[in-house]
Amino acid sequence: MANNSLSFLQSVREEDFVEYFIYPSITCKDLKEEQSTLKSYLNQIEKIVENLSKDYLWHRDGFKLMPRTSDCNLLVDKPEENLPPHLYGISHYGDNIEDEWFIVFLLFQITKEIDGLIARIVDADGEFLLIEAANYLPKWADPDTCEKRVYIYRGSLHIVSPNNIRNSSEEDVMVSDMIHKVFAAPADNLASTDIQNSILNRIKGYPEKIKDNLHSTSVYLPIGVAAILKQKPSLIAPAVQAFCNRDSVDLKACRAMKYFPPENRVYSHVTFTKCLYAMMTHSKYVPDKRTGWNLPLLNSPQYKPHGLGVKLACGFEILVSQAKPSADVENDKGWHSYLKSLKEKNYFRDFLEHSRDYNDLLNKAKEYYINYRDSMQVAPVIGQEILDLIKNFDYNIEELKNAEAHLPEDDDDSWLNINPEDLDKMLEEQYGQKNFFSVNGNTDASTFTEKLTKFLDHVSDIDGAEFPNSSNDIEENLAQSSPIRPPRGIKRRGKNKVSFSSDTKLEEKPNSNKVNFDPAAFTCALQNILDFMIPDDDGWDLDSDSDMSAYGEEQEVNVEGCKEMKNKMQEYMKEMDKELAKTTIGQSFQKSEKRKSDTFDDVENFQPVDIDMNALKNVLESYQAQMGEAGPASNMLGPMGIHLEPGTSQEKIKNGEIE
Repeated sequence: MANNSLSFLQSVREEDFVEYFIYPSITCKDLKEEQSTLKSYLNQIEKIVENLSKDYLWHRDGFKLMPRTSDCNLLVDKPEENLPPHLYGISHYGDNIEDEWFIVFLLFQITKEIDGLIARIVDADGEFLLIEAANYLPKWADPDTCEKRVYIYRGSLHIVSPNNIRNSSEEDVMVSDMIHKVFAAPADNLASTDIQNSILNRIKGYPEKIKDNLHSTSVYLPIGVAAILKQKPSLIAPAVQAFCNRDSVDLKACRAMKYFPPENRVYSHVTFTKCLYAMMTHSKYVPDKRTGWNLPLLNSPQYKPHGLGVKLACGFEILVSQAKPSADVENDKGWHSYLKSLKEKNYFRDFLEHSRDYNDLLNKAKEYYINYRDSMQVAPVIGQEILDLIKNFDYNIEELKNAEAHLPEDDDDSWLNINPEDLDKMLEEQYGQKNFFSVNGNTDASTFTEKLTKFLDHVSDIDGAEFPNSSNDIEENLAQSSPIRPPRGIKRRGKNKVSFSSDTKLEEKPNSNKVNFDPAAFTCALQNILDFMIPDDDGWDLDSDSDMSAYGEEQEVNVEGCKEMKNKMQEYMKEMDKELAKTTIGQSFQKSEKRKSDTFDDVENFQPVDIDMNALKNVLESYQAQMGEAGPASNMLGPMGIHLEPGTSQEKIKNGEIE
């Protein structure tokens, strides 16, 4: 959001949003014709979406489109180019990533059922569809070259490849040009079968799969909440989120319960998404007894419906306490700031204020502003909707109470609990069999350190770290070991690299002052310094410059300075040895049995340190400290193809179960 016209929204926009554009193939003579054509397409699309998503519960924002004619570029918060007339939408999916993929499914269906439409969808990570198909991308594809090149047309994915990658840059790519290429030659830009299948497998099963993501159960609710949910079941999502994201101000509303008091309650059958049900179930809350909540004992079968009812009622109470009319913009400071910026950009041209043309542009700007504001700030608008329902909605109390005797059975919620074996099985079914190196069994610790050493010794280029693998494709290991989207800031590059995103571009400069550089010698020297190791072999004879010849005759070596540094480090090491001799730190290392080949027979009771076992032990300690979450150990070992079994522990090492 680079433009100041909507800078007030920049502070509230989160990274859980997805933007989508639908471009029709139209050539209109004037704005009225553009608007009429876009509305015609919008009506067709809304019918398709309504039919496919009638049973879908959106976590935050639903699928919503607004027309953008040619004159709407001044309204856009980031007008990097003059986009052709199109339909635009933005949705926040919150904690439920399935909403994002359901929108992808809708776009595939829309372009399949209505000919002449091209769709584009992006999120905070950019062209996220390519992340799902990272294993099968062409060699030229990386985050920089793929931006604005991914489109959906006739129910298939299209990637517009650059004609000459060396002469192509991000600034050269225009959405209008890419759309024209897809319309003109769709077969030339059709993505490969593997890429298509990667996306289609992610969205397969819809719309039938919608019911699999729902969970229904009986809840003991205040009558007002039960009546509202019966009329508008979709309000369950904002109520759950309002409760789970409550703060100290919201808790004051929960103690008052002005709109939904607990005195008169009924059992009602409520449908959640599985995500919402898990959020509500695991959100701890102890209501204030003075409010009137009387919960049964924890071991009572009635505790769950009572507890869920308290939480849901509090969620609705919080929403109503935040109510604010959606259409009220005259008292909105953000609107006046936005209107001022539009006038500075000559959005109203030379029309007189309050004239018909001026008012048309003003109403269009208001509609655009309200849609954007409401998509960013959901709670005040939903709260006002609930407040209006309370004031104008008549419900039959006796009918609600009579329905208690005919409620359907609760859905089984055993899916909330999953053991590690089931999780591994699910991941293998989704992402394929893992060819991991196992620490348990007959595998000894030296094999582990060999893989670790191989990774540390591997030379990567400037694009990012690469994980050495002789048998499998590197990108396949990345996808299997980490079946999630790469973190923000890390982007996949082709089939064999992972690069860190950066706005800095390297400039090629002529190689005027060439320096002969031996990376192996430099790495070895740096590693020895970091490890406080002072080799005594002839190769480190500082009186000789033979090993430094690789740096070129023009480079002078400060031999005296190196000797002085070596002497100081040797003194430092002696002092360190004296201090460590007074401690028992040496006993903390794993020891190995002394072999005949060892040259320490002259030292009494000496047992050499087992380097391999200590490296494995330290990694295991780090792995256990993660408690199943992401951390340095799993992030490093996963892409290397090393898998630590759940039963691996320090006790097994001490007992000799791991050799």
